[in-house]
Amino acid sequence: MKWMYRFFLLLTWPFISLFYPRKTAGRENIPAGAALLCGNHSSGFDPFLMAYSGGVGNQIRFMAKAELFRIPVVAPLLRSIGTFPVDRAGGAGAIKEAMRYLKAGEKVGIFPEGTRFSAEGESEAKIGAVRLAAKMAVPVVPVYIPRKKRLFRRLYIVFGEPYMIEADRKTATSADYEALAAEMMEKIRLLGESGDKTS
Repeated sequence: MKWMYRFFLLLTWPFISLFYPRKTAGRENIPAGAALLCGNHSSGFDPFLMAYSGGVGNQIRFMAKAELFRIPVVAPLLRSIGTFPVDRAGGAGAIKEAMRYLKAGEKVGIFPEGTRFSAEGESEAKIGAVRLAAKMAVPVVPVYIPRKKRLFRRLYIVFGEPYMIEADRKTATSADYEALAAEMMEKIRLLGESGDKTS
């Protein structure tokens, strides 16, 4: 599975790099073991940009909408590179699969906003990512991907320092998780400001 992931990245890297050249900061912040990589979301290319920027040595398993897995040619490709489906009507199966990967020491990529937004502040993060990180006791790595993308213009992608979600699973309320999700999105937003300073 990992060799297919690396092969896919190496095969498609020249094309993505041509249209969306990148400069990456903070790749060293990606832990060696299990981690939840959480990024902002504005484009269908975001999973690819996170994966390329993370490097071929850091396989990231992404959730993708279940509809894609109903396309005969696309489904086997997605599965071969470790992507797994999430049904927006009920994502319990996807959460269980993410938990299995994290328990095995792997990295899972999630976009907590749930769908694509072109500007900051248009949405609030769903609480699923922080609840998952708290339940599995794995670090969250905030990832900033520029929302405004222009062909052939360099993108600055930033991986922030990993941190643990501090929540008591027995007493934490939905409001507590909402505050933690908002804190996570603020960390991502601030990474964008640091990236802008390097541009």
